[in-house]
Amino acid sequence: MAKHLVDKIGILGGSFDPAHKGHLTISKIAIRKAKLKKLYWIVTKQNPFKKKPFFSLKKRLTKIKKLVGKSKIIEILYLDGIIRSSRSIDVVKYILKKKKPKNLYFIIGSDILSELHKWKSWKKIVKLTKLVVFSREGYDKNSKGSIVI
Repeated sequence: MAKHLVDKIGILGGSFDPAHKGHLTISKIAIRKAKLKKLYWIVTKQNPFKKKPFFSLKKRLTKIKKLVGKSKIIEILYLDGIIRSSRSIDVVKYILKKKKPKNLYFIIGSDILSELHKWKSWKKIVKLTKLVVFSREGYDKNSKGSIVI
């Protein structure tokens, strides 16, 4: 049986354009509530559902590193070149294969929940991970009608 490198890992993905204190706040809550040992901020160059990013990838990564600081639990990863994809399902599969967590938490906001059914292999993401949805003002009403939950 494969040894689990870390029992509980979280993924918070996005273009982080820009990264802000809200990302950090939900990260800290997720770490505390789910008892995460590691939380990966997966930065993508381009969100397939958004127009061209406002900040360059380099500038976004710089801002993210400054925001996260010297956290031992939050780690910034840019995987687009490694896995040749920015799709969440490919990120989930990569983390499961490389890190072999016992539990993988997929963290999103309620704004994403109402759109999740449009994502490639969204059912597989939900099956392979524990979906964690954070409330976002103005989006909760729409997300309650999501076919995902």
